[in-house]
Amino acid sequence: MSNMLKEALASAGVVAAQLADTSRVQALARALEAEPRHVALTVARGSSDHAASYFASLTMSRIGVPVASIPMSIATLQQAPLRVKGQFALAFSQSGRSPDLVATMRALHDAGALTAAMVNVGGSPLAEAAGNELPLLAGPELSVAATKSYIAMLAMSAQLVAFWQRDAAFLDAVRALPAALDRAGALDWSKAVDELRDVSQMIVIGRGPGLAIAQEAALKLKETSGIQAEAFSSAEVRHGPMELIDRDYPLLVFAPRGPEQAGLVQLARDMQKRGARVLLAAPADVPEATLPLVTTADPTLDPIAAILSFYVMAASLAAARGRNPDEPRYLNKVTETH
Repeated sequence: MSNMLKEALASAGVVAAQLADTSRVQALARALEAEPRHVALTVARGSSDHAASYFASLTMSRIGVPVASIPMSIATLQQAPLRVKGQFALAFSQSGRSPDLVATMRALHDAGALTAAMVNVGGSPLAEAAGNELPLLAGPELSVAATKSYIAMLAMSAQLVAFWQRDAAFLDAVRALPAALDRAGALDWSKAVDELRDVSQMIVIGRGPGLAIAQEAALKLKETSGIQAEAFSSAEVRHGPMELIDRDYPLLVFAPRGPEQAGLVQLARDMQKRGARVLLAAPADVPEATLPLVTTADPTLDPIAAILSFYVMAASLAAARGRNPDEPRYLNKVTETH
């Protein structure tokens, strides 16, 4: 069994460990409530940026605070005079060591923002620069391909929003996540391995909170299987990317519950009529589903379970393509950019 697969399957335990002590996330939520926040900024790269996308979706839809991902070069290379006093800036990182993340959070803190970092390595330079540390508690991650740390970021995002919003029902749903993750890791996605074993390019589609996992899935297909996979919102794919989809073109469509689901399922139907090879990941009540999805205690948490089912498949797909998912070519576990 690859480290990627072992670590993905450890995700339920990681989330349970987070939920055992929520004192830090509660303290940050109270600080967020203490004064109006007109905007929130996220700082991240790679898988961590996809987790930030999920946080942004939850924050905007449930709290109403607009969220923007800030290009780090604005703060580091251009040294822009950012007007962020009193606003919220949240960094996401597994290692907490990349110099550009550290410098950006330090600049935002110095400019008067309330800064925090979700980070897996305690006491890292990023955590020190941010001031408020939210430990992911994923433990050592040996595979280059991040899995449990990504899921830990999604779960921590949901906790923060639940406490910020003071939504007891949503918090109860978050507390039920470990059991849902256990179920998600046991689903059979072998059909996707069969369909994608020989492909060279494809599109992954999501929308709303599910766009974050479409982005993450596309990245993992690139780095662990060498597939040129690109992620799009179902709304965006009907523009330019639609030209690429012809007979036998492979698509993976994530359609968890929520207001976006109907449009995602309709897109899958339309592409099947065109002759595309569509893998539709959806709950059991969607007749067209070709890949199963677990339903959690709240629809906005369904993407967290969905990405675990994908990770299990991705580890098997990489092996079927003769690749080692733990050691992608040309990649390192810690990427330090400036």
